[in-house]
Amino acid sequence: MRSEAQKTASFGVERWLADRITAGWHLLTGRPVSLYAASVLRIGYGLLYLIFLLREFPHRAEIWGPDAPWTPALADQLFEQTGWKSILTLSDNRGYFELCYVFAVVTSALFVLGWRTRGISVLFAVVVTSFHARAIFMTDGGDNLILLMAIYLVLTACGRRWSLDARRARLKAARAGNAPEPAGNRLARQLRDARTTLITVVHNCGMFVIAAQVCFLYGSAGLYKVQGASWGGGTALHYALNLQLFRPWPALSHFVDEYTLLVAIAGYMTVLLQVAFPFVLFGRLKYPVLVMLLGMHIGIAVFLGLPLFSGAMIVADAAFLPDRFYAFLPRLCRRVVQRGDGWLSVPGRAAGSGTVPTQGGPGALGSEHRVVLPAGRKDTTAAVEPAAPQVPPKRG
Repeated sequence: MRSEAQKTASFGVERWLADRITAGWHLLTGRPVSLYAASVLRIGYGLLYLIFLLREFPHRAEIWGPDAPWTPALADQLFEQTGWKSILTLSDNRGYFELCYVFAVVTSALFVLGWRTRGISVLFAVVVTSFHARAIFMTDGGDNLILLMAIYLVLTACGRRWSLDARRARLKAARAGNAPEPAGNRLARQLRDARTTLITVVHNCGMFVIAAQVCFLYGSAGLYKVQGASWGGGTALHYALNLQLFRPWPALSHFVDEYTLLVAIAGYMTVLLQVAFPFVLFGRLKYPVLVMLLGMHIGIAVFLGLPLFSGAMIVADAAFLPDRFYAFLPRLCRRVVQRGDGWLSVPGRAAGSGTVPTQGGPGALGSEHRVVLPAGRKDTTAAVEPAAPQVPPKRG
């Protein structure tokens, strides 16, 4: 009897495991996930790097070019030890460097627009890697994160939404209409299906790697802070606000530092949010956590003068918002625009009329008007119609 129970329990476990494996395989190969989030990552990191290149345009030669103290010869010696490569070290010619810089700016702009994203994403990763490796001793955490994300985005289908590629696909589908797709032979159909499945699997794996990277980043940062005495004592942000290198507005930093209790609470909340982040991703608690992390990164950008790092982290956090949120954004914007048009419209004014009634006249809105609600209408939108003028009684 006991052996039968053990067999039943073993069969139940095997069936449960098989169901989980089947569900996981279907999730991996069924359809590409988080297409809107991938597009937000593409636009966000492409725009950040484009702004970064334009911001450093006056100093480009001193950072990456021929006038840099870290010469291409020194960079090549370091590359022999680290295995890095950079297209900027292929020549010392100034014209070649200017051409590479223009190429980087154009590539970043095309990556933001989503033009031929499959190939441009590879070029964008090459650009980011080359500029990062050329001046590796001048990089920080934001540069490292952008580098990793540029490489990961090569694996994703980040041009399926909000891109020129998506617009071209819509126009092509509209022109094709309901025309039947050519059948082709069986081998061609199988190759198309295999290609679609492969793209889906690679995209889903790329998004999973991006999510795992952000979780590791937050978790390791939180655990590292826990080991520090200043974070445990609540004084870490006090010291950060008084570092001369990270004080873009000293008066503002001094003003905030006067509220010692709030500064200590902000330090404890920072550690708590970073440690708890990987554990709240599968519930609704992640939304308030993401909002608080957004506030934290804005504070880092303003008070510590690290806008590139904060921007990179904010874009990375956007990967955890569901596609239904991004799909709702255009409808929300249209509603706001329509409501704004309603606010700007003048009551009692005919559509398309170019004149405004004179105040106090027969057509003006005032005590001589009454609001008439149409039959069956219960909302505040009403038709305004002038009331009959009051004729004073004749005196004998």
